[in-house]
Amino acid sequence: MNKLMTRLATLPRDARDTLFLLAVIALIVLPQVENIPWWCTAITAMVLLWRGMLAVQARPLPGRWWRAALLALTLAATFATHRTLLGRDAGVTLIVILLALKTLELRARRDAFVIFFLGFFAMLTNFFYSQSLLTAFTMLLALLGLFTALVNAHMPVGRPPLWQAARTAGWMSLAGAPIMLALFLLFPRFAPLWGTPSDAMVGRSGLSNVMRVGTIAELALDDSIAARVRFETGKVPPQSQLYFRGPVLAQFDGREWTALPSWARGTQWTPNLRVSGEPVRYEVTLEPSNRPLLLTLDAAPRAPEAPGFEVTGTPDLQWLANRPLNDLVRYRAESYTQFHSGPLKRAGGQLQAYLALPPGTNPRTAALAAEMRADPALAGADTPAFVQAALARLRTGGYSYTLEPGVYGDNTADEFWFDRKEGFCEHIASAFVVLMRNLGVPSRIVTGYQGGDLNTVDNYWIIRQSDAHAWAEVWQEGTGWVRVDPTGSVAPGRIGQFQRLVPQPGLFAGAIGAMSPTLAQNIRAAWEAVNNGWNQWVLNYTQSRQLNLLKNIGFEAPSLEDLAYVLLYLLVGASLAGAAWTLWERNRHDPWLRLLGQARARLARAGLQLPDTAPPRQMAQAADARFGPAAQAVRDWLLKLEAQRYAPATPDSLSTLRAEFRRLAWPAANPRG
Repeated sequence: MNKLMTRLATLPRDARDTLFLLAVIALIVLPQVENIPWWCTAITAMVLLWRGMLAVQARPLPGRWWRAALLALTLAATFATHRTLLGRDAGVTLIVILLALKTLELRARRDAFVIFFLGFFAMLTNFFYSQSLLTAFTMLLALLGLFTALVNAHMPVGRPPLWQAARTAGWMSLAGAPIMLALFLLFPRFAPLWGTPSDAMVGRSGLSNVMRVGTIAELALDDSIAARVRFETGKVPPQSQLYFRGPVLAQFDGREWTALPSWARGTQWTPNLRVSGEPVRYEVTLEPSNRPLLLTLDAAPRAPEAPGFEVTGTPDLQWLANRPLNDLVRYRAESYTQFHSGPLKRAGGQLQAYLALPPGTNPRTAALAAEMRADPALAGADTPAFVQAALARLRTGGYSYTLEPGVYGDNTADEFWFDRKEGFCEHIASAFVVLMRNLGVPSRIVTGYQGGDLNTVDNYWIIRQSDAHAWAEVWQEGTGWVRVDPTGSVAPGRIGQFQRLVPQPGLFAGAIGAMSPTLAQNIRAAWEAVNNGWNQWVLNYTQSRQLNLLKNIGFEAPSLEDLAYVLLYLLVGASLAGAAWTLWERNRHDPWLRLLGQARARLARAGLQLPDTAPPRQMAQAADARFGPAAQAVRDWLLKLEAQRYAPATPDSLSTLRAEFRRLAWPAANPRG
């Protein structure tokens, strides 16, 4: 290690500066590794390493034909991978590879400037994919690195240390920070133009309008955050009542559940929501899902307050925005955990869609339903009796709750009830609904999230993808739709005590957990609280928050025009302050030069014009030649001023010379002969 540091310290300046710039480029590209093709990562790494070796060994750069061949290869590979050279993904791939290739022609300072500004652009492309706190911190380091390289490029003489350029870059960044903050706070945000573009074709994990038996078990392995919820103080429902409603699924083809088309619901349908008890008010920060669903606690009678969105409800109690949620969204909502919905009586065929089953599927489940209807104990039974009988079978029939039930075949309900007797929540809910429909009970599946974890650092409830859940709703005469969670009969801890199935931890997390069971949990809670603060105050700083800021500083009814005026005044004020500071700094930069300039101005008023570049001795000679003995004192003073600068041993200090300057008798404006 010492040899390496010694070698780096003795490198020529060009080699040292090149290695530093290559390291900054690597830092810019590093977060893009998971977003760009593998070949782009490989070529970029090889080119940067190759350029570094050429710099250290002081070898010539590759010729034009080598660079042209590499460029043609990467263009062809980009087109083969993305089927286009346009668009976000193809564009980012080209930017990264061109940034690396440009280093192979880094010969002059102008080439370095091209790399600097291409690096700034490549740095911004990281935010196309992630705006997390970690990405922002990494790009801040990269920004300081590029500033350091840029400042260093403007110091062409000698071998200045990099820390000197880094210090200047740091001060420049701090000087620009107030303007950056003002622009962030006050620059108008016009949705949906504000923010980074999103690719609508890129899928995201989470709930969807399709549930294939086994997909929610896959979600349970995803520990990423789906939403954060902040309840009003003292109004948090029990965990067993935290059902966050997602897509409602009613069509079944034997293996896959899908949402019922709007035409199949009937135009006369209304939610007919009936609530009781105290309302629960809360605020949701929803992660991007690429879907229009606004997650709400079951059940919300009114549309959530989502600034910038038009929100409409559906008959099955979902709330949908007018466009997919491709960015972080925050909204407020009010829900009632005690509710019923839907029609109270069967009228026409409006419930027929919730009884439909594909013909010939799950014959043993159909036989079980027939056996239950023939049971004397269930003779003339209504919906609650059938539900309780099915739940009793789940409790006493040896069924188990597991993340790994194996791959189910076409008759999923038959396999669950009679063969495997184990499954995750969607296996249980699906088999339950199929049985209910065979019993003549209208029923459907509701997907969403159940439970959550309270982060005690910031008091937000964190809803993870691993909290994804599926439950059932059955229709009951005189009551309407009623929630039934059959998973609670198989695994009561999943609902009541919220004992979630989790995969085995990784090696690092397992090691920390072995050392201290609470350490990993505390670290995670602190990090998620910091991330939540970033989300709330940076990523979700919306137009409404901007206008609220103006209200807080005295505007009664702020508008975008007021926002623009405040921003304009601040920018003009900052510009004037910067100009005044520059003028003041220029005047105080060298008091000796300022004193010399004052002497030149006094001689000019006396009729002797001298160039700005004239030194004190030349000025003394010109004054003696122009004014003769009348300028003797001025000549002596100018020579003292020269000695003070270039002969530090002189007894005259600058303050003494300044005092003498005020007492001097300057010649009048009447030139000699």
